[in-house]
Amino acid sequence: MIERGDFNPGERLPAERQLAEQLGVSRPSLREAIQKLASKGILHSRQGGGTFVNRNLSGDACEDLVRRMESRPETWPDILEIRHALEGTSAYFAALRATDEDRKQIRDCYDRMIAAHEAGEGLVEAQADAEFHLAIAEASHNEILVQIMRSLFCLLQANVQRNLNQLYKLPRIFEPLSRQHTNLLNAVLEGDPERARNAAQDHLEFVDETLHRIDRGGAFAHVD
Repeated sequence: MIERGDFNPGERLPAERQLAEQLGVSRPSLREAIQKLASKGILHSRQGGGTFVNRNLSGDACEDLVRRMESRPETWPDILEIRHALEGTSAYFAALRATDEDRKQIRDCYDRMIAAHEAGEGLVEAQADAEFHLAIAEASHNEILVQIMRSLFCLLQANVQRNLNQLYKLPRIFEPLSRQHTNLLNAVLEGDPERARNAAQDHLEFVDETLHRIDRGGAFAHVD
């Protein structure tokens, strides 16, 4: 239906019950299909806000890019460079422009990320982490910036998952990462654009530096 244009880019899908009846499938089957399309970057779900067709690169194109990056691990730092460029700007404008609904969405993503960590659900945590950063981008209300971030969503999620797998090899790594996410959250929610941009960049600099230490075999036993 998406391929033949029944749903246009940016359009919200019908309610779950209505769409399941329309397709003649069970609601659990529909949810599974939506999750798969979201993982391919074709759909994007907002907590309490419905599911939308992305205005972005095709899921296949994004998946191909992920596979190429996985086959060339030396290129993963390139993703962090792109994130530096995009997410500092996202955080800055999110702090200026976020609505009450945006703030709730950002807070919900943050809470899911913390809950997933406490439950030991690494994949869920990685997805919530990526959604947290994407929610901040959406709160910027810069349509071009949002489209680029949505285009990179599956790549962002893969990058976050890889980073978490590497970073959590170090003892007590969650503490500084959680502190950085909290600083970013508070700066955006409190409407402080400069602090939000600095918090986003400080977070990514910490991730970049720590991953380099791991790659050099210099993983440290304690992180202040």
